[in-house]
Amino acid sequence: MYDERLAEFSRERLDGRPIPDDLRVLLVAQWEGRTDFTRLLDLDFFEAGEVHPLLDTSYLSEKELADPEMQAVNAGAAEMAKYVKLVAKGGKGWIGYWLHPDEPTDRAWHLIELDTEFTFWGLAGLTLTEGAAAAEQARYQDEPDKRIAFTQVAAELAELVLPLSTQDYDARDDAEYAVDPEELMEELIEAEREKLGLR
Repeated sequence: MYDERLAEFSRERLDGRPIPDDLRVLLVAQWEGRTDFTRLLDLDFFEAGEVHPLLDTSYLSEKELADPEMQAVNAGAAEMAKYVKLVAKGGKGWIGYWLHPDEPTDRAWHLIELDTEFTFWGLAGLTLTEGAAAAEQARYQDEPDKRIAFTQVAAELAELVLPLSTQDYDARDDAEYAVDPEELMEELIEAEREKLGLR
């Protein structure tokens, strides 16, 4: 029923890569208007045509857009968008996957969060649900202990047929990035500055 819509989401947000199973479940739930996952995860998935946050310059004035320093930042951000595949609004800003070609291909996609100040944050977990959503939301539950809260969220997700790879907060996969997003962003902006003769 949602095959074409899922294919479109994959083309627009993941460069045509297969949609991970948990993301597929969450997307369909949002499109069906279900609130069970939203109550636990507080994610709002991008709709077709929404601009990638790293490509969005609509908030800038004409003067800012004409500024060479801002042009370097925008060009560097556009390059970063090739690797930062954001799929939802949530957490500190937006969440998704870090898909740099130098990352290992024998593991689950790294999770990434971009805040509204354009700072990148790594997220532990093997799936979007596990890392970027449940672990973050565990902080906002009634239970003050994040480990217990995570276990509670994980149990509720399992009841909704979206089990996590672990119910243990400390056992979540937390592998390091092979390529650090913050460092790469700085390098890309610096390369753009050089192109514009700003060095």
